[in-house]
Amino acid sequence: MTSTTLPEHIHLVGVAGAGLSGAARILAERGHRLTGFDRAPSDFAAELAALGVDVRVGDATRAPLGREVELVVRSAAVPLTDADCRAAAARGIPVLKYAELLGRLTPARRTLAVAGTHGKTSASWMLAHALFGLERALGSGAPRTGFLVGGLDGATRRNARSEAPGGWFAVEACEYDRSFLHLRPEGALVTNLEADHLDYYGTLDAIEEAFARFADRVHPDGLLVLGDDVPARVESACAARTWRLGRELQLELLGETRGCFRLRLVGPGWATPPVQLAVPGRFQADNAALALALAVGLVAPAWQLAPDVAAAAAAEGLAGFRGAVRRFERWGQAGGVEVIHDYAHHPTEVRVTLEAARRALPGMPLHVLFQPHQHSRTARFLPEFVESLRGVDRVVVADVYGARAHIDAHFAGAQELAARLVRAGVRAEAGGDLAQSVAATLAELPGGSALLVLGAGDIDTIREDLFRELALRRGSERAARA
Repeated sequence: MTSTTLPEHIHLVGVAGAGLSGAARILAERGHRLTGFDRAPSDFAAELAALGVDVRVGDATRAPLGREVELVVRSAAVPLTDADCRAAAARGIPVLKYAELLGRLTPARRTLAVAGTHGKTSASWMLAHALFGLERALGSGAPRTGFLVGGLDGATRRNARSEAPGGWFAVEACEYDRSFLHLRPEGALVTNLEADHLDYYGTLDAIEEAFARFADRVHPDGLLVLGDDVPARVESACAARTWRLGRELQLELLGETRGCFRLRLVGPGWATPPVQLAVPGRFQADNAALALALAVGLVAPAWQLAPDVAAAAAAEGLAGFRGAVRRFERWGQAGGVEVIHDYAHHPTEVRVTLEAARRALPGMPLHVLFQPHQHSRTARFLPEFVESLRGVDRVVVADVYGARAHIDAHFAGAQELAARLVRAGVRAEAGGDLAQSVAATLAELPGGSALLVLGAGDIDTIREDLFRELALRRGSERAARA
């Protein structure tokens, strides 16, 4: 059964990305007829093709916009000057951005939105897993939870599915381009708020105003859950109940095993049993608390579950979360080196990722291969990146991924960041492109070390080459000893 607010035939431009491909999967599950195009291939596009979606990849395969198309949706990276968008405009076919589609795709009075400068992906998956726990508590016949998250679940390798009638829908709500203002959630959580995307917003004040407008969109009968340092103006803008970590919500840390915390959350009239997290980092304990609170405080009453029963069920579900792809993702070990990849691209994210690594890998030398994301962000946060990377054994800075020089005059690259690090006493160098940076990293990477591969661009594509070179190096060392 197709979505009632959307036409049957939809064409998606930029369909190989995480967000739009996830929306495409949900649309396909709901019975819409889809076509899609993207200039670059991805696993997401391949999965859609396996579902029977007509996905064209690369300009050589691009076909004229189909006569049956009733709506075109473009990703944020696709301009209105794109050929399909221009063809749609010429024929009077509506063209929506992905964020606008998301507003129509999410179910009325059943949407739970996860926002914040950092931690959205992990907190979204924690919320989804908490809801899975509530489903199990309801037993057979429980409505299925839907979700659409910007990163893949590490266990299932999926990021989207449609909800069943009566089910709730967890969605990652991005603040860039004020995308989250197209949502009207019943409940929401905000992990934190910090200066980022300044190429778009310009000032921290503008970011806070956008989050306040997002809070205002939470239904008055719903619930907003906030991290302890979210500005008061965000809370003041919300007409719904508001719970804040450190006020209505008390987080108790009960222990730590290699960076993974054991915790208990006490809320108004309920408390969870102890929960052992499987993902490292102190910040993940806060993410877990916010996700549990939204599930217990809003969804459980709607499903008529007793608070303590719901708290135990949600905690059991969340404990099953094993991490998201590209979020402290353990790539494995080769050549005596432990390799971990993380999407971190803001100074705060880099700092907390390194803190998690120190907890998870105590005593191991930490080497970093970092691909900065956007020249404008690199320029604005040069001092903060230096502070975040202090204390590691060595840093190789790859060429910056992407540039928005047409939007923001601020501009800095790998050379500037590496030079700042060296002046601060950090062993660092600019590595060049990804292949050159891998070679530079391996040149001084001793066995027994940990390598943190950080960045939100295409640095994840080095995985096979990196491990092949590590294995070859290990083989050469054995041959030399023989």
